Amino acid sequence: MRVEFLERVNELRAKRTAFVVATVVRVAKPASAHAGDSAILLPDGTLEGFVGGMCSESTVRTQGLRQLAAGRSILLHITPPPAVSVTHSSAGPAELGMPGLPSPRAAQDAADSENEVTVGNPCLSGGALDIFLEVMRPAALVHLYGDTPVARALGVVGAAAGLDVRPTVDAGAPIPADTSAVVVASQGGDEHRVLTAALGAGVPYVGLLASRRRGSALIEALELDAEQRGRLHTPAGLDIGAQSPGEVALSILAEIIAETRSGGPFSMTGGNVGGRPAAGRGPAPQEAIDPICGMSVAVTESAIGVETQEGRVYFCCPGCRDAFLADPGRYTHSL
Repeated sequence: MRVEFLERVNELRAKRTAFVVATVVRVAKPASAHAGDSAILLPDGTLEGFVGGMCSESTVRTQGLRQLAAGRSILLHITPPPAVSVTHSSAGPAELGMPGLPSPRAAQDAADSENEVTVGNPCLSGGALDIFLEVMRPAALVHLYGDTPVARALGVVGAAAGLDVRPTVDAGAPIPADTSAVVVASQGGDEHRVLTAALGAGVPYVGLLASRRRGSALIEALELDAEQRGRLHTPAGLDIGAQSPGEVALSILAEIIAETRSGGPFSMTGGNVGGRPAAGRGPAPQEAIDPICGMSVAVTESAIGVETQEGRVYFCCPGCRDAFLADPGRYTHSL
């Protein structure tokens, strides 16, 4: 990869921005891309780089945003639909719906697997592309207050588990906007201040290291509502009979993971939870169907589209848009 490309990747990672690296790994001619071509896909649909023509870019954008939401890296196969090659100048709904031939969407869904997705792209004039979509999302950020043995152990265990654990002894330290969890392990001090800030900021998981009696007293003193009580875990950690600082740290980390895996209130990889912005996973992207070629198109600010009486219509490339504008009535029944 180019030095500038790698610098851009490092910049995005430093900013805790989620993105997808798309790299062309195989090309069957004719195709405009070459093996090794690469691009960066941002959460807003912006594509920086080159991985083929407009139709290939549209497929990469749609699939990339899907995988960014799912948190899954895949190998994307872009091929013409089986036994048919369609061009914008001649294709219409009749051609795309010929008996015995799968629709582009059917061709896409037929070969999907856990690690590979095949998209039959009717816009291709032959050839094929294999593109690796690597999802790059920031590690879950844990704001850790305290300098006790458990706090220090949690920093070590959390880092080993791939979390971004940021310890502090400053009760007034700002909590980053995309924080997934706040753990108060100071065994006293200005706990109220940190807990109030975390709960008020909508942090999905807040853990307090305290006895059940002291934890209950703090909850009563804070006068929390039901939603806030649901996010505050005290004593923090699963009941695994932990005794040593390392074991207690492990129990807290296990509780954080358990909340995530069981569909709890937040995601280890971020997400828009409770209105809080996040650098990681977000909702699945909105999509529309191109009425000309039948391709799924990611609905983004930069997506190609036109306004009609039925609403806005989106297209995979200018060719499909122009074909629609030349004879809108031919396609409005499919909207």
